[in-house]
Amino acid sequence: MTNILTLKGVTKDFDRFRVIDGVDLEIREGERHALIGPNGAGKSTLFNLITGHYVPSSGTIHFKDTRIDGLAPYKITKLGIARSFQIINVFKELTVFENMRNAIVAKQGLAVKCIRRLAVMGQVRNESEYMLDRCNLAAYRDELAGTLGYGQQRALEVGLAIALDPELVLLDEPGAGLSPEETRMIVKLIREVTAQKTLVIIEHDMDVVFDLADRISVLSYGVILATGTPKEIRNNTAVREAYLGTLTDNETA
Repeated sequence: MTNILTLKGVTKDFDRFRVIDGVDLEIREGERHALIGPNGAGKSTLFNLITGHYVPSSGTIHFKDTRIDGLAPYKITKLGIARSFQIINVFKELTVFENMRNAIVAKQGLAVKCIRRLAVMGQVRNESEYMLDRCNLAAYRDELAGTLGYGQQRALEVGLAIALDPELVLLDEPGAGLSPEETRMIVKLIREVTAQKTLVIIEHDMDVVFDLADRISVLSYGVILATGTPKEIRNNTAVREAYLGTLTDNETA
């Protein structure tokens, strides 16, 4: 199977403190891959390295055949990588529709100053409304994003990432802070909108991880302990000792 993302020997140091330590990671095209590990393991740092917000201290990162370590974030986005953040990252002072329209405009590479003119353009409007419908947010079209419930803001953020039509989607703890019902809704949304795409997800909720992931990588103190199927990870003694503990099939970390 073809790899869409390949990290080789990636390290990241902050003031002589090594946060990522020689990570080798291969993400297969079309898979749903979960990245798990305790707080402070370096998971969000790894996402920041992949998306260009940080530059590796050493090592290489390739997206398909293109080396992307050191590229600006906007260039990496244009290549086909989109992400959400651990902290909700929507424009709360804009309406739900305006948030989505901005993402559609960005995907098409059009200038922000064109937005007012684009507001009457059918293609942009229709595509924006289509994405809102997919995210179950059509009824909130004209509401300010900041007035949405927490789960709805999470859904909007996932929708904004997907609206860029990326090949690779990175989601950083999309289930954080959600109720069990909201979690079920966001998992259903992620499954639907990432069909035909490659997904890498950081998540602490093991029910979400084992429900969504084809493969799982475990990061601990900047090092990949293991990569494998959910069953292989559950049965890995080193992983259980370092992170999963005595999890049973129905428990959540």
